[in-house]
Amino acid sequence: MTCCVLPAVYLFLFRMFETLKEDIQVVFHRDPAVRSVWEVALAYPGFHAILIHRMTHWLWQRRFTTLARFLSHVGRFLTGIEIHPGAKIGRRFFIDHGMGVVIGETSEIGDDVTIYQGVTLGGTSTQRTKRHPTIEDSVTIFSGAAVLGPVTVGRHSRVGAGSVLVASVPPHSTVVGIPGKAVRIEARHTPAGKAIIDLNSADLPDPVQRALTSALEQVELLEKRVNELSARQGGLEEKTAEESEILKKVGELLKNQGAVGGKQ
Repeated sequence: MTCCVLPAVYLFLFRMFETLKEDIQVVFHRDPAVRSVWEVALAYPGFHAILIHRMTHWLWQRRFTTLARFLSHVGRFLTGIEIHPGAKIGRRFFIDHGMGVVIGETSEIGDDVTIYQGVTLGGTSTQRTKRHPTIEDSVTIFSGAAVLGPVTVGRHSRVGAGSVLVASVPPHSTVVGIPGKAVRIEARHTPAGKAIIDLNSADLPDPVQRALTSALEQVELLEKRVNELSARQGGLEEKTAEESEILKKVGELLKNQGAVGGKQ
């Protein structure tokens, strides 16, 4: 019996160590402010929240639901991040800052996902069904965004700060606005073919600015056309005035000739 149990225990501890190692390393890859492993271990609430969730999810899967919820509640108190024990989270998940993050029970998060403070992965149903989002690999969700309902955010997508996404979007999408719309769909990869995890939110397109720019361009074209028509109308008016003057002179000439003929 012991011979069968020990290998399983060693395998479990090895996997747990590898996962912990990846969760620490990902902080160094995506946060330039980090200085040391001790800093991550002691002062990164996002790392603490993920570590606690790994444990509570393990308990949840084994039906220790009350204990899992209690430990999750303790983690929320310590970190300001609420992750339901039932949520499925992949490898190398990174929460930057993290205060106010909420991840619901049926959420599914892939590998290499990054989210920022104030993000909500929320549900839109009171039924015990799949009611929270599915976030595919290498997605970045910026501060204050909300992804609501059983929608899917395609891999390598970005959801802009403050957006409210209520519909699924394809891979490589850039989503902004309320409600969120995919305003750009493009894939970015390294020369080796690996997808780029883009944390730059400064180049997110502005759909309102696009709409206003398009409207201003149309107004400019209409003004140009009106000016052309006005110039043409002005030429016609001048020509009509000249013709009227000529006819008036002809009429006066004929009248004078008729007066002379009458006297004779």
